[in-house]
Amino acid sequence: MGIIGSEIKPFTATAFQQGKDFFDVSDADLKGKWAVFFFYPADFTFVCPTELEDMAEQYDALKGMDVEVYGVSTDTHFSHKAWHDTSEKIAKIKFPMLGDQLHTLSKNFDVLREEMGLADRATFVVDPDGVIQIMEITCEGVGRNAKELVRKIKAAQYVRANPGQVCPAKWEEGSDTLAPSLDLVGKI
Repeated sequence: MGIIGSEIKPFTATAFQQGKDFFDVSDADLKGKWAVFFFYPADFTFVCPTELEDMAEQYDALKGMDVEVYGVSTDTHFSHKAWHDTSEKIAKIKFPMLGDQLHTLSKNFDVLREEMGLADRATFVVDPDGVIQIMEITCEGVGRNAKELVRKIKAAQYVRANPGQVCPAKWEEGSDTLAPSLDLVGKI
């Protein structure tokens, strides 16, 4: 999968967001902004609501970092609204939930399980130039950790703002970074 470093493909999807009418989101809306595409298999399921609640708990931190989150499944925006209106966990979500019933986004990000018509459990971070910088895909039974995603996005933002610097494993904001050079080869 050569998706890291590639530009997102054109798309338009209808979104449900708490307190708003349905609205369309497209690749053009992302220009100049950081974005997270948080794919999950289906509304009204089991691991998905726990992950979405976890993401909802990190949403304010992400918004403070100028990052927009888009929850995406192959359900419709109507299904997203119905789930939001009937689930305590999903009612906490303030970020847009995109309906991908035509599978455009799932195919664009190469996470569609064709035989089932469902998206994989996958996360993509897109930078302000529309380039995919981070991806994570897990099997259906393994949930993700939104707090770790926040850490990774901070690292990606740091690297973007500080050319020539890289963030080592477990890097936390304010920690030392590395400047790759011949002087470091074999010394780390």
